[in-house]
Amino acid sequence: MTSTVPRAARVAALAAWAVFAVFFLNGFNFATWASRLPAVRDALGFAESQMGLLLLFAAFGSLLALPLSGLVVERLGAARAVVAFAVVNTAGLVTTVFAVAEGTDWVVRAGLFLMGVGTGVWDAAMNLEGAAVEQRLGRTIMPRFHAGFSFGTVAGAGVGALAAAAGVPVQWHVTVAVGLSLLAVLWAVRWFVPAGDGHGPGEVDVRTSGGDAQGADPATAVPVPSAAAADGRHGGARSQLSAWTEPRTLLIGLVVLAAALTEGAANDWVSLAVVDGFGTDNAMGAVGLAVFLTAMTGMRLLGTGLLDRYGRVVVLRLSAGLALAGLLVFGLVPNLWFALVGVALWGLGAALGFPVGMSAASDDPRRAAVRVSVVATIGYSAFFVGPPLIGFLAHEVGYRNALLVIAVPVVVGLLVVGAARPLPATGQAEPGDPADGPPQGQGDARTSAADRAN
Repeated sequence: MTSTVPRAARVAALAAWAVFAVFFLNGFNFATWASRLPAVRDALGFAESQMGLLLLFAAFGSLLALPLSGLVVERLGAARAVVAFAVVNTAGLVTTVFAVAEGTDWVVRAGLFLMGVGTGVWDAAMNLEGAAVEQRLGRTIMPRFHAGFSFGTVAGAGVGALAAAAGVPVQWHVTVAVGLSLLAVLWAVRWFVPAGDGHGPGEVDVRTSGGDAQGADPATAVPVPSAAAADGRHGGARSQLSAWTEPRTLLIGLVVLAAALTEGAANDWVSLAVVDGFGTDNAMGAVGLAVFLTAMTGMRLLGTGLLDRYGRVVVLRLSAGLALAGLLVFGLVPNLWFALVGVALWGLGAALGFPVGMSAASDDPRRAAVRVSVVATIGYSAFFVGPPLIGFLAHEVGYRNALLVIAVPVVVGLLVVGAARPLPATGQAEPGDPADGPPQGQGDARTSAADRAN
């Protein structure tokens, strides 16, 4: 046992860094594309409503792929699923940008669809791997993985701003950037938790040798076979469909939907809103996106401590308030620099909804794959509804005013955040009490007293 525990800790620590890297690269790919949207719009000569419809194709690809993502990950394993669909994502992006350069609209749409398929399954697979690592460590870490995504988006937006300012053609900038990203993905997945060694939903539970379950040292985390490991995986179509009938899972999906709309609206439109709303250049539009992404990254780094101290519900309520304030400031103030303060508040508020929702969906490791698949599918429907809605509204009232509509899903998400409260578990330890861990499959060792009080 003495040799097994340190080895398990090393495996979990390496896997955590690998998952962080894969989140980073996923965000980098997305922001590489998003940062050049003004140039894409100019090259295609599209109006606001046309851009909304164009972005819909990527969302459609993700929505078609996500319902099957849980089954794909169970069959292939997280590492193979990430690699396979990172390849699909890269192929879609490269196809898209060369089609933009040629002015071939239908190929642009096909490329975006392919990009969406790759993004959707890659996203679900890395979140499932992140949940498995989080359960191994016995402490909140999912927001830090999503901070990795945000770091990637900041890097992608920064490189995009430099490329736009230097006049680098979109097709060459994007192709080189995502090609290097794919090579890094191939390296990173080598350090995922090995399949059959506690990987994936239901394979392990985490017991700590003592102390606070929320702040458990990875060195004290001991993998214990769960009931699901003994009984076999709860996969297949029947399990997938049954998750769609669970009220808690669906309400968590609404929380993630609101968060995805709040985050996705900025990712898709804030650069264009800055350019058109304030009459500035494309480089400043990329700066606006970078401000949003930097604020979101900072909150995701702070989020683990906030969640462990105050609980999911309180933190999600705070997030909704910040997002509402930021949206109102950005949409209504006439000064660019004050508007960028609003973008920063918006980024702070958009940061935690998605990772907290993914953690909540994974509270029971036995059902994590199918529940994450359901929650991710609901969340990604934001990218199906958001782009055309905001695009059509922007055609009538301008981008900044159109973005104010995002306040509606923020309020809806605020009303149902209680669903993200951790699952109840018999004998679950309060912070600071001795923790033997929850009964197998009955919740999450990361439940906080603050959550139970809210």
